[in-house]
Amino acid sequence: MQSAPGEQPALELLVHGVGGTTPAEMLDDPHTVRVAGDDTAALYRRAKDAPPREEDAPPGEHAPPHVDAPPHDAAPPREDASRASRPEADAPVQEAYVWCNLTSGDASRALWLLLLPFMVVNLAHWMRPRALRRPRLVRLYGALVRLLGLSLTVLLVAAACEVALDLTAWQCAGTAACAEGRAWLGFLSPHTSPGDWWTQPGRRLALAALVPAALVLLLWFLAHKTWSAYENQRPLPASTDDAGATATAPAHDAKVPRDTPALARPGFWYGRRIVARLRAAHTAAALLTVAAAVGTAVTAQDAAHDGPVLAGRLLCGLCAVLGVLVLAAVCRRGRSERRLDLTFDRLTVRALPLASLVLLLATLGYALADRPADRSTGTLPGDALFRVLTLTQGLLVLALAAVAALLHRSAPDLRTALRGYGGPATALLACALGGVLTGGLAQRVADWLDGPATPGEGTSPLPGPPVLLSWQAAVLPPMLLLLLLLAARLGIATWRRARAGAARVEADYPGVRHDEARTRAIALTRAAAALTDRAPALLGLGAAGTLLLGAVALVGAWTSGEVPGEATTGLPAAVHGLAQTCQALGSWLTGLAALLFLAFGRRAYRDPHARRTIGILWDVGTFWPRAAHPFAPPCYAERAVPDLTWRMATWTARTGGRLVLSGHSQGSVLAAAAAWQLPPQVRGRIALLTYGSPLERLYGRWFPAHFGPTALTGLHTDVDRWTNLYRATDPIGGPVRVPGVDHAPLRDPLAYGRTPDEPLPPPIHGHGDYPCDPAFATARAALLHRLRPTGPVPRQPDRASTAPEEAEPTGGAAGA
Repeated sequence: MQSAPGEQPALELLVHGVGGTTPAEMLDDPHTVRVAGDDTAALYRRAKDAPPREEDAPPGEHAPPHVDAPPHDAAPPREDASRASRPEADAPVQEAYVWCNLTSGDASRALWLLLLPFMVVNLAHWMRPRALRRPRLVRLYGALVRLLGLSLTVLLVAAACEVALDLTAWQCAGTAACAEGRAWLGFLSPHTSPGDWWTQPGRRLALAALVPAALVLLLWFLAHKTWSAYENQRPLPASTDDAGATATAPAHDAKVPRDTPALARPGFWYGRRIVARLRAAHTAAALLTVAAAVGTAVTAQDAAHDGPVLAGRLLCGLCAVLGVLVLAAVCRRGRSERRLDLTFDRLTVRALPLASLVLLLATLGYALADRPADRSTGTLPGDALFRVLTLTQGLLVLALAAVAALLHRSAPDLRTALRGYGGPATALLACALGGVLTGGLAQRVADWLDGPATPGEGTSPLPGPPVLLSWQAAVLPPMLLLLLLLAARLGIATWRRARAGAARVEADYPGVRHDEARTRAIALTRAAAALTDRAPALLGLGAAGTLLLGAVALVGAWTSGEVPGEATTGLPAAVHGLAQTCQALGSWLTGLAALLFLAFGRRAYRDPHARRTIGILWDVGTFWPRAAHPFAPPCYAERAVPDLTWRMATWTARTGGRLVLSGHSQGSVLAAAAAWQLPPQVRGRIALLTYGSPLERLYGRWFPAHFGPTALTGLHTDVDRWTNLYRATDPIGGPVRVPGVDHAPLRDPLAYGRTPDEPLPPPIHGHGDYPCDPAFATARAALLHRLRPTGPVPRQPDRASTAPEEAEPTGGAAGA
């Protein structure tokens, strides 16, 4: 579309939602042109709307545009959507920002599913309640979540040590009944290869320690690689004035006022310093866990056989000293958001992992010493570690809940999920997921090594994994039963709500002949969409049950020292049988859960639909930067938000035109985050159109410190042109509850039944196809009209919108 002489050009920048889509689907045209970006994230236009001249292309894009041919199985453009979203009058040029490959483009990213506990605990960091004048409590909240994240790393590595060192190298290789028939273990077993160099227990442990050490190095490599590939994007380096000229950028360490919204701060989307420090601390803690597992086992063997223990105790003491330094690095400082922090803690980042690696190598050298009298019997002294970890996690969650309650009390909001306890409940969920994955892996490996017997019971030659894992398995069936009862209650309530809402549906479609099945389908869709608002209660009850049953498992394992079935031998036979059943069933369930995670990740290598499902999960969970756990999946918004801010700032500076930022679902969250990061003079020249938006319904309730009522009201004041569309049938989108922003709920379906314009019954769209509603085009046209100035704005020269690459990033991009 070409603008009329004397008028400003108009651009609609489309941002898609979770799961992603193709440029052809977003633009309703099979022929699209990539005008900026790469295969990971890019801007697209219709071929006929491509910039005709080189100087019209976005900054940095002087190559011929890349035209995407329609795929062979591409569906034709939606006729109704095309009519509704592209009216003849005042239709803007549409430009689509496609970011789905940031989360679900590569099949190998399916393995990120194994990092789910790390992602969940990172979410708990951002669920902090909004607080007024409580900076110390805010810092304490962040430190507690970071400590929980550290405990999950230690738990993962401890589970790897339990499988490789205890179950395999110590128990199975040291038992004739287990080692026989396993050729891959033959050279480690003194029963099958007596006198061989590797058959001594210390040397077996040193060799097996390479497995968890390799896992640690893999996690470090992935964290470093993903940061460089996805998150190392500096914000807009300079603010542009109303005339489009580049203003002098303030120093990169200039701070913004304390009352500036968090998402508008210059350092919010650039957490390089804390990610690097946490990556070093977690890597060091993981290496120290491996060193401690080997060192304590070998030292205990030396003490049992009157061998020299001084070197082993010295190494364990050094592990403790480095562990204290790791805790200090994790607790010392959080994120620097009020300024763009370009500094780097080189001593911590380099020295701490290197010292831990050297200590691990020294411990392995100590374990390789000649000990001809050693024999591996029983289990390694690692059972206490799992108990201490579980107790520590429970205490940290309780402390986090107390801090969250104090923060919520300083600025109470009835819309906040769980009255501010959403963060502690989510952190507890992360700990439960970590326990299920690690415990399930240990249980299944023990069962596999022991063959038909059950480890730790009857005539089994293997003592099996730590007792705590058996107790945790025993409480899993009651937990699942509780969740099933809650789900059944929600299902019954939804069915009753649908029956009660049938009359409302018929009232919304007067003057037509009503059909019972059609009415029931619409009412049921509305009732099911309302389940989203009841998710906090479900999570709260589940967290309470998890905490209670976890305490029962911990007390049982610490006091009895036996598996649940044996610990109840003094009780009636029915109770004894129930305990044994729960333990056996829970063991299989934990193992099954771990196997399902692995199987689903493997399937995603070959199945694009499974990969897309995982991508949707990461779209929701990895919006936030890595502030609590450096091994969590990378944050895509640290790439997407700078992309959008650069595009909006440079386009408005060059053309002086009108821009509508149009975001659907998760795209509306990205759009809001990008609008916050714009300089004030640019932010006031764009309009925001959101539809199917979870800004208040999900993000405002679960992340009140960043998307609460105060933040959203401030965004409306800054942008001043914002319209939000939603439907009662949408399970994700909803009103933003800011005066003057929300449109009346859209009717869905558009018509009750067949009409002359709709010969077939129109579908219930729910969360999708918002542009097919005529209200969409009307709202967009109204926003463009409000953006129209009193007189024409001259076109700016191309040099005004391009900033040199070497320009220093500043705090001006935050609207200080």
